[in-house]
Amino acid sequence: MNPFILGLQARNLTVEIHHHSAYQIVLSNDSSFNSTINGISYRGIYGFLIKPHVKHFCVAENGTLNILNIEPYSTVGLELSSRFKKDEDCIVLHTPSDINALFNIPENSAEINSIIEVMLSELPATRYDERVTKIVDHIRENYFRSDITPQTFADIVFLSPSRLASLFKQQTGSSLSKYLLWTRLRNAIYVILTDKGRSLTDIAYDTGFYDLPQLKKYMYEMFGMPPKALKYSSDLIQIY
Repeated sequence: MNPFILGLQARNLTVEIHHHSAYQIVLSNDSSFNSTINGISYRGIYGFLIKPHVKHFCVAENGTLNILNIEPYSTVGLELSSRFKKDEDCIVLHTPSDINALFNIPENSAEINSIIEVMLSELPATRYDERVTKIVDHIRENYFRSDITPQTFADIVFLSPSRLASLFKQQTGSSLSKYLLWTRLRNAIYVILTDKGRSLTDIAYDTGFYDLPQLKKYMYEMFGMPPKALKYSSDLIQIY
């Protein structure tokens, strides 16, 4: 899975009006659903793709939704931005065939991992610098440490913080700080959904955030849902 994609599956869920800084793809796994996007009501649709900061909500009380949140400045986020027409905030998918056409996949094969594979296959091939790979490995193993700084990464690969930041952004499309933040958020969301007896405060500390308010701030900003609401709906949501 691309580290700048967060995939969730929600069953029989109604999501209140919200917005977030990630691109979002919402697709029905079975039946149609209703949604309101930027104040416009859409009934009986099978999915949509929206830009960041577009207000929306969904009502899918009798079905399953696949939800992909994508960092807007990553390479995959930049590819998604090219799909929109000028002044277009959303792409509404009225039928299953619309899903197949948008993602260039065969009929009856709108499985979420297939869609992700197609999205990633359309990106330019990149041979990552070994220093970028080394930083990615370090983040994977140490994301929970709250004392990580730009200098921490620079010392690992013997570059200045500014040179490393430039190299990382050139190869991933996004910043090193955003990569670290997405890694922490993905792990925090995973724990919230799978370890229901653990307190949100402990989860925040254990995934590298200074405290629960910081986790709440970033989770709401990126995905439009605070940790408490996610925990409350954990019986209806699972992470890919």
